Amino acid sequence: MTLRTALSQCLGLTVPILSAPMAGVAGGALAAAVSRAGGLGLIGGGYGDREWLSRELDIAADAGVGVGVGFISWALARDPDLLTMALERRPRAVFLAFGDIGPYASRIANAGVPRIVQVQTVAGAKIAVSSGAQIIVAQGTEAGGHGGERATMALVPAVVDVVGDIPVIAAGGIGDGRGLAAALMLGAAGVLCGTAFYACRESLAHPKAKDAALGASGDRTVRGRVFDIIRGHDWPEPWMVRTLENGFYRRWATDPEMLERDIARQRQIYLAAQVRGDIDTAAVIVGEAIDLVHEVESAATVVVRIASEAEKRLRMSHTDAEW
Repeated sequence: MTLRTALSQCLGLTVPILSAPMAGVAGGALAAAVSRAGGLGLIGGGYGDREWLSRELDIAADAGVGVGVGFISWALARDPDLLTMALERRPRAVFLAFGDIGPYASRIANAGVPRIVQVQTVAGAKIAVSSGAQIIVAQGTEAGGHGGERATMALVPAVVDVVGDIPVIAAGGIGDGRGLAAALMLGAAGVLCGTAFYACRESLAHPKAKDAALGASGDRTVRGRVFDIIRGHDWPEPWMVRTLENGFYRRWATDPEMLERDIARQRQIYLAAQVRGDIDTAAVIVGEAIDLVHEVESAATVVVRIASEAEKRLRMSHTDAEW
């Protein structure tokens, strides 16, 4: 048994695993490592830091392996030339999420680059397909970072049912081979994992944030707007960010108006905490699958383990089935 799917064929993958374009965390080294292991790594374009994105694209290019690039659509609208810069590097795919892809779809298509679009609802999937998406990511609320309200298990097959032959990637709460096997059984053609790669050696997360992630539980993740307020990211409705709960979150979650009134001083405190890795203040942006992350290891190790575990699970399921 192999894990060749429509996604594998579409993107030229050995295994149907993508690493999420986590802003500030998924740089060139992580993306290249995932691609080298047979999946597709995505560099996170984040909120439009041109210098950062250029540097990370260079790192991936120096590694000699193709990667993709992900953008937050509403943030990309502030500097559309970032897409031009990315397309000039000939990425293996462009990933768009959280906003209208219409202004960018034709430019990506004209460059001959596959278009991956992330959605959080069935209605969003229909819109994405009509706007030119070639691959759909159905993201459940279990995911770390920003997301919607629907859960992965119900959302994925519902999206599969409405997008026809377009490959669907499952995301949200998937951190090991059991999750990949389950996603394939739901009709998905692969998975997008972020939390599973957060603590990898190639990740740009602060070492103290990685340590915090290793001892964390999905029970301790929360969704809210506190960390967007303090970082100055004006996220549109309905998306909220999932992180680990910490002291800063507990202090301000019930009084965001007070946080906004004291924003200048609190932002100074927060930015300093990010630099020194004070994870009781700075956000650790992971999802419910954090229970499945136990050590700092290479991204390649994670890719191989997820794929081999999934293949084993699917083979066992096939063997044990009664017909």
